[in-house]
Amino acid sequence: MTVDTLSKAFWRSVEQHAEKPAMLVKREKQFRPITYRELGRRVYAFARALHELGVRRGDRVAILSENCPEWAITDWATLCLGAITVPIYPTLTAPQVLEILSDSEPKVLVVSDAKQLRKAREAIESSNLNPTLIVIDPKNVSDAPSFEQMLNQPGALTESELQATVQASQPDDIITFIYTSGTTGEPKGAMLTHHNLITNIEAVLELIDWQPTDLFLSFLPLSHVFERMGGHFLPIYAGLTIAYAESLFTLANDMQEVKPTLMLGVPRFYASVMDRILASVRQMPPLRQKLFYRMLEVGKVYSRCWREGKPAPLGTKIQHAILDKLVASKIRERVGGRLRYFVSGGAALPKEVAEFFHAFGILIIEGYGLTETSPVLTVNPPNAPRFGSVGKPIRGVEIRIAEDGEILARGPNIMKGYYKKPEATAAAIDADGWFHTGDVGHMDSDGYLYITDRKKDIIVLANGKNVAPQPIENLLKQSELIQEAVVYGDGMSAPVALIVPNMDALREFAKQQELPAADPDALLNHDAVQKRFRQELERVNRELADFQRVKGFRLIAKPFTIESGELTPTLKVKRRVVAEKYAPLLQELSK
Repeated sequence: MTVDTLSKAFWRSVEQHAEKPAMLVKREKQFRPITYRELGRRVYAFARALHELGVRRGDRVAILSENCPEWAITDWATLCLGAITVPIYPTLTAPQVLEILSDSEPKVLVVSDAKQLRKAREAIESSNLNPTLIVIDPKNVSDAPSFEQMLNQPGALTESELQATVQASQPDDIITFIYTSGTTGEPKGAMLTHHNLITNIEAVLELIDWQPTDLFLSFLPLSHVFERMGGHFLPIYAGLTIAYAESLFTLANDMQEVKPTLMLGVPRFYASVMDRILASVRQMPPLRQKLFYRMLEVGKVYSRCWREGKPAPLGTKIQHAILDKLVASKIRERVGGRLRYFVSGGAALPKEVAEFFHAFGILIIEGYGLTETSPVLTVNPPNAPRFGSVGKPIRGVEIRIAEDGEILARGPNIMKGYYKKPEATAAAIDADGWFHTGDVGHMDSDGYLYITDRKKDIIVLANGKNVAPQPIENLLKQSELIQEAVVYGDGMSAPVALIVPNMDALREFAKQQELPAADPDALLNHDAVQKRFRQELERVNRELADFQRVKGFRLIAKPFTIESGELTPTLKVKRRVVAEKYAPLLQELSK
């Protein structure tokens, strides 16, 4: 079977891997398999139900749900009908959901549960939209059909008719609108095709030594293109297995149970895992702490030698072999013991985080891309990674640095355009086919790409000097006391920072200094705490040019969250939202 579309690839995998688990899902306290054969049966049944609801080629089906097999089944069924999937983050508010629904005008909206159903109804009640609503978990729902009911509903569409539709699909058919997060304005629906995603999948598969036994643990939102391509389309395309994490809170236990070989994550996730490991080490007896930090030191030397293609010194080799069994193997057991790679995307991975994990034998493969590029543009080769870079362009992708430092990309994975927005499309993709990423960076002599910052985030000081905030923020976040840092400075004499402390580490500091820690606000304003954070600022400033140095800071007691609006669904900081929310603090700092 020729597989120039994802729908054809899906049925090829069903045929070739019929009895193999396609998915593992937590049911009744244990992970249970769904074979490729069973997955194919459910996809056909749901496609039949959608067809009965009038869904045809080019129609839209929206999904407002957390990750689950039903999410994937809806997506595959929609593609098989030649229709277009519109994923919506379940963390969005009703007005934000309405923006996407109004633009895409879906015939069907699949929601996860009663909570999302209420949100969907709130979103559409004052509009002229009237999608058919289907609920995956019908608990506390009596007035909408359930997903299971739709699977069991009879319909006129035969299996042979569905297969004929699949075979008629073309590489240039649009399969999804993925809406940008809209942190800087109205969300735009990036139109991606079968060809966009298949070329991306095949280029990534060439780079990494995938094994038939590979098992992905999926926990990033499927509404994001990174997880959708790398943890959803790619494993099924290659006949691999996907396990769905029960929730972010159960992730540590889920890793122990399913023992994944690959996992996709964002830098904030890896940094938080590192912080939790270091916090647990601080509670260990002195000897175990000493062994841990010695392993970290030796592991970093061993890692650096490997990455530079040099043999490690004999003493390092011997120490590494001993400490790896005593210490590093225990760290690897925490993530299931079989992990071959973590994969990082969605934002820049701090170099020290990559170095930390590799010191314990866990390689984080970092890549770079955007929603509009399906998403991968570059990948760090697993056999020759350069921490701090985002790797080299994948097959078929060209990267060019514009005169102003902006990264431009061209290739078969570039979106068809933004839905119903020709002006925005023309602004993003120039006449020569170059997509303007909005990121600033440079390439080294060996073709590795380095991201400096977002073009729109570059700070212009009062003296006209340009400052990239992201490298400064990454230096600040190297401190175990700092969970998040956002640097500002437009029109100011020097950059300033808003800092969210790591409260666990700060309480440990307070305990050591015998400071009262019951009131977080009082603790943050204590002279000893302010002095300690000034020391962190001085550490960072020593590594910066004069005009880049941060002159002042304010500590923020409340962590940034998706719910409070400071983070996107992929855990990126919404700089403008934070600036508006803490405008009085920034005003103080600017004086």
